[in-house]
Amino acid sequence: MTDPAWADGEVLLRVDDLHKSFGHLEVLKGISMDVRTGEVVVIFGRSGSGKSTLLRCINFLEDPTRGTIELHGIQLTGGHRNRAKREKIRKLRMRTGMVFQQFNLFPHLTAIQNVIEGPVTVKGVSEAEARPLGTELLGRVGLADKADEYPIRLSGGQQQRVAIARALAMSPDVMLFDEPTSALDPELIGEVLATMRYLATDMHMTMVVVTHEMGFAREVAHRMVFFNEGVILEEGTPDEIFNRTRFPETRRFLDAVL
Repeated sequence: MTDPAWADGEVLLRVDDLHKSFGHLEVLKGISMDVRTGEVVVIFGRSGSGKSTLLRCINFLEDPTRGTIELHGIQLTGGHRNRAKREKIRKLRMRTGMVFQQFNLFPHLTAIQNVIEGPVTVKGVSEAEARPLGTELLGRVGLADKADEYPIRLSGGQQQRVAIARALAMSPDVMLFDEPTSALDPELIGEVLATMRYLATDMHMTMVVVTHEMGFAREVAHRMVFFNEGVILEEGTPDEIFNRTRFPETRRFLDAVL
């Protein structure tokens, strides 16, 4: 990406000295990073390096062991939950959209019902009010004609695009993508990446994307972050990462996936 407009944006998401352990296994070992408004950050690295755990800690699907997450003025620290913290977590989640490897659509709801479920149940918007928004969002992901189809009638790529529309329905400040194409057949990956490319380039959505799709990263990312054994080993622009990488571990990973 050559457009530097995001560089002048405010810091929207701040991760400071984030640690996460599962028993005696420390998965995140002091992660610190800022994401600015409108920035697209691609996180890559080997399986088990902590990438998905970071995303799950950002929206507190996993509780960090210690460290701080701050999103748009909402600051949360790792450790024990109490009532006040649970309310902060609820507010933080309303500002984050999450797209998972698996689509996690409700099978008994149509595409549009899946999309508007969040605004209706969480924000208390009436179904009649929410439906035009759902129709618009399905149109944005190229599925206006599938609004009344059930997930079983949709391909994997179509289901993932419904999941993206569902996340957008909450008007999030930041979208988190956890390997959104890894469960798809190769011929369906392109349609999901095209939707994500549209969010980045046309909607200027702030995005943190965990992916092995290096072509997408080269084209869309403002910054790439290489995770290695629970730490950020290297980060830079796509040009720096692909052409002037500083660490042999990064180079070996890129050579294996390119």
